[in-house]
Amino acid sequence: MKQSEIIVGLPAYNEEENIAAIILELEKIASKIIICNDGSSDSTGKIAEKMGAVVVNHPKNMGYGAAIRSIFKKATDLNAEILVTFDADGQHRSEDIHKVVEPIINNEADLVIGSRFLESNGTNVPTIRKIGIKAITQLANTSLDSKITDSQSGFRAYNKQVLSEITPSDYGMGVSNEILIKASKKGFRIKEVPITILYEGDTSTHNPLSHGASVILSTMKFISIEHPLKFYGIPGMIFLVLGLGFLVWTLQVFSVSRVVLTNAALVGLASTILGTMLIITAIMLYSLVNVVREGRRGQY
Repeated sequence: MKQSEIIVGLPAYNEEENIAAIILELEKIASKIIICNDGSSDSTGKIAEKMGAVVVNHPKNMGYGAAIRSIFKKATDLNAEILVTFDADGQHRSEDIHKVVEPIINNEADLVIGSRFLESNGTNVPTIRKIGIKAITQLANTSLDSKITDSQSGFRAYNKQVLSEITPSDYGMGVSNEILIKASKKGFRIKEVPITILYEGDTSTHNPLSHGASVILSTMKFISIEHPLKFYGIPGMIFLVLGLGFLVWTLQVFSVSRVVLTNAALVGLASTILGTMLIITAIMLYSLVNVVREGRRGQY
C-alpha cells in the first residue's frame, strides 16, 4: 500500500473534541485529509486547518449527503487515486483503513464497504440501530447486483473511476444507498470487508424513526429512478392482472345470475386503473431517464 494513493475524507459537524486526535492518526496513513466542515458552530474547521487538513467549509449545516458530495468533488480536484470516507466521531479505527483499500489496490473492487456485520462484528451495535440498518440494507439489495450486509456504513473506499462517474445528490443519510445504487447500475464492483466499530453508547444525534423513514424514502426514490420498469412496472402488472381478474369474475357472475357484484366490480375497476397508471409511469420514466442519460453522454 502506498501512502500517496490514499486520501481520507471526513464529514464533520461540531467535532472539535475528536477532530485533532483523528487527524493525527490519519496522517500516518493518508497523503491528504479532507475535512468537510458542515456548518459547525464550534472550532472544528479552525482546528482542522491548523493541523494541515484540506478543509471545505459549508456556510450552514447542509447534511451528511451534502458533505459527502463536497468530499467527492474535492477528492476529484486533488486527482485522488483512492478516497476513503471516515466518520469524525471516533467510532472508526484507522487501522482498519488497510482492509477497505486493499481490494481496490489489488484490483478486486471499485467500491469497498467496511461492514459492521461480517464475521460476527455486529454484536456491539445497538439493537434498534441494527434492526434499522438491516431493514434499509435489504431494501437497497433489491436494486444491487451483489448482496451486501451493511449499506449504511460510512467507512468506505472508492477508486478514481467511481469518483469521476458518480455525483451524489441526496443531502441526507440516504446518500449511502444512493451511491451504491448508482455504482451497481454502472457496473462497478462492490465488495465488503469486516471492520470493528467503537460504540460508546448510541452516539447518533438523529431520531431513529425519522432517520430510518427518511433513508427508506430516499432509497425508494433512487430505486424508482434507476429501475423504473421494476419499481413501477412489476406492481403495475400485478394490479392490472388482479383488476382484470375481478372484472372477468364480475362479468361471469352477471352473465349467469344477472347479479352485479358491486364490490368486486369496484375492486376490479380500481385495480385496473391503478395498474395501467403504474405501467404508463414506468414506461415514461424509463424513457425520460434514458433521454437524459443520452443527452449527458453527448456532452462529453
